[in-house]
Amino acid sequence: MTVRRRGYPAGFRRLGCPAGLRRRDLLAGLSASTAATLAPMAAGADQPKRPITLLLGFSEGSVPDKAARDFVTFLAPHLPAFDIRPRYLPGEAGRTMLAALGAAAPDGATIGWVVTPTLAARIIDRGDPSLGECIRMIGEVEHEPIAFVSPSADPADSVQDIIRRAADDADAVPLGTPPAGSPPHLAAMRLQVLAQTQLNIVTFPSAAAARQAVLAGNVSAAALGLSAVIGDVRDADLTAIGIAAGRRFGLLPDAPILDEGGIPLAAFIRRGIAVPAGTPPELVAPLAEAMRAVVRDDAFRDQVEANGTYASWHDGPDWLKQMRTEQAELAKLWETNPWLSSSRG
Repeated sequence: MTVRRRGYPAGFRRLGCPAGLRRRDLLAGLSASTAATLAPMAAGADQPKRPITLLLGFSEGSVPDKAARDFVTFLAPHLPAFDIRPRYLPGEAGRTMLAALGAAAPDGATIGWVVTPTLAARIIDRGDPSLGECIRMIGEVEHEPIAFVSPSADPADSVQDIIRRAADDADAVPLGTPPAGSPPHLAAMRLQVLAQTQLNIVTFPSAAAARQAVLAGNVSAAALGLSAVIGDVRDADLTAIGIAAGRRFGLLPDAPILDEGGIPLAAFIRRGIAVPAGTPPELVAPLAEAMRAVVRDDAFRDQVEANGTYASWHDGPDWLKQMRTEQAELAKLWETNPWLSSSRG
C-alpha cells in the first residue's frame, strides 16, 4: 500500500526522528535557554512563565477535549513556572497531531496528549511506523473501558443476544460506533472476530452522533467509551448490556462484563502525554513527576471516575509495552478485517 506523505502544520519542521542522534550532539544543538524549558527554575514575581504547547488531535469543545483540559487543570499547579497552551490539530483520526508531535523540536517546549489504541491504529492503517518511532511516551494517566449500551425503552438482552440474532440475520441488530478506526469501532471489530459472526456495524461521524442514534433507537445498540454514556446509564435512558473488561467496575457494579458471558474482550481508551523522541531525560523528569502527582490526587481521581474514567499511572516503557501488544493484535485484525474500506486490497 502506498501512503502519500502529508505536510506538517505551520510552526513545525520535519527533523526526522531525533532519537537516532547521539545525546551529546542533541544537547550541543540546544541553546541554554531552550535546554532549560522544563528544568526547574526559581519562582519570581517578575519572571514570565515559559510556554509549553500541548498538541491535541481533536476539536476544541469535544468530549476528548474535556478529558485533556480536566487533566491540565490539575497538572498546571504542579508546574507553576510554565504556561501550558493547547493547540488543536484535528485531522486524519489523530494522525495530523501525532505527525506534528514527532516533527517538533525535542527541546521540551512541545508535548502531546496521546491516546491508545489510536496511535497503534494510525501506525497500521496509514502504514506509517514513524508515528510511533518519532515520539516518546511519558506516561498513561487514565483509562476508560468501552461500553456496549442499548436503549432502555427496548434494550437488547445482552451482547451475546446481539451475536445470536446476527447469526440468523446479519442486518437484524445494527450496532452503532464512532468513526472507523476509533477505539470503540475497533472494539466492535474485535468482537465480530471473536464471535465469528458478521455484525451489522454502523459507523457515525462522531461519538456524539453514535450516542444520539442509540438514544433515539435508530440502532439496537452502540459501542462507546464509558464516559460518553455513563450519564445516560445513570439516568436510565440507556442500559449497559456489556463492558469490555476482565472484571466489574465500581462505577457500574451491576453492568455485566463480556468475559462473564464467554467473550474474552477487554478494550480500553488509554490517555497520557508524550514528547518528541530525543527529548533529553532531564527535560522530561519534572513533567513526569507532575503527572504522577496528579494521578495520586484524590480530587482528580474522584473527578475522572465521576466521568466514567479511571485514573491510572503507567510510565512510558510500561505504556509502550502495552501499546505494542495491542498493535500486534490490531495488525492481525487489519490483515483480515481492514477497518478502512478505502484501504482494502
